[in-house]
Amino acid sequence: MDRKTLLKRHLDKLYEEFDLKYLSPDPLEFLHKFDRAEDIEIAGLIASSLAYGRVDRIRYSITKVLDIVGWKPFEFASSFDTKKDAYLFDGFVHRFNTGKDIAALFLFIRQMIEGSGSIGAFFMEGYKRTDDTIKDALTSFTERVLALSPSTIYAPDGELPKKAGVRYFFPSPRGKSACKRLNLYLRWMVRSGDPLDFGLWSAVSPAKLIIPLDTHIARISANIGLTQRKSADWRMAEEITASLRELDPEDPVKYDFSLCRLGILDKCSKRYDPAMCEGCLLKAICIL
Repeated sequence: MDRKTLLKRHLDKLYEEFDLKYLSPDPLEFLHKFDRAEDIEIAGLIASSLAYGRVDRIRYSITKVLDIVGWKPFEFASSFDTKKDAYLFDGFVHRFNTGKDIAALFLFIRQMIEGSGSIGAFFMEGYKRTDDTIKDALTSFTERVLALSPSTIYAPDGELPKKAGVRYFFPSPRGKSACKRLNLYLRWMVRSGDPLDFGLWSAVSPAKLIIPLDTHIARISANIGLTQRKSADWRMAEEITASLRELDPEDPVKYDFSLCRLGILDKCSKRYDPAMCEGCLLKAICIL
């Protein structure tokens, strides 16, 4: 059996194993608490923006924001007023981000809704069906978001400071960032091949998505030969995605959730561990 066939066989088994029953404690779990597409879309941007750091802290911070907006993210965002609502996030802290950053995020969301009708419609203004991947559309999205008005949330003159924390939510592939959290958001919004993701942005092809690259994906991908690169940046994300595209050209990032579960749930050791490795579904294709 050739390497490609062997790799696909084992990754498909992993994909089938880690399904909806493993949703918790993934931040995607919060989106499944909503029924309306407009709420899911906004809750998704909030959850993905805060999806860095310890799992328990991520869950706490997402819950905190959703509690503040009364679990009505679309209603809150579409009527967000900096003078009346920004203070609600005073005292909020999530590692590098503060309440000002969350307020700015909601202001940007409101402006996207006012100008385009939704976050998805705003994103589509930079999307081209002829592009090979989502890279250029994502670059356009982040640059256009950060060009929106931050009002006086950060400064009296309404300018967005270079070190404004809301910028952390919108990195660009142009800066070589892996853009893990935004690629995660895109996966949630675009994919529709299983009950995990929502497929709300049906005009975007899942084939163009780039894998949300974090330390777990980088390490496990290297162990099974999906990448030869050492730096967990945009180019590594592209290389891993290209390897997965050979296995499933139409939906390469479908493997993201299951691969990430191995790391987050401590089912994949950083070093060879006979007890853990023996029962791993990827044992036959792993170099450890």
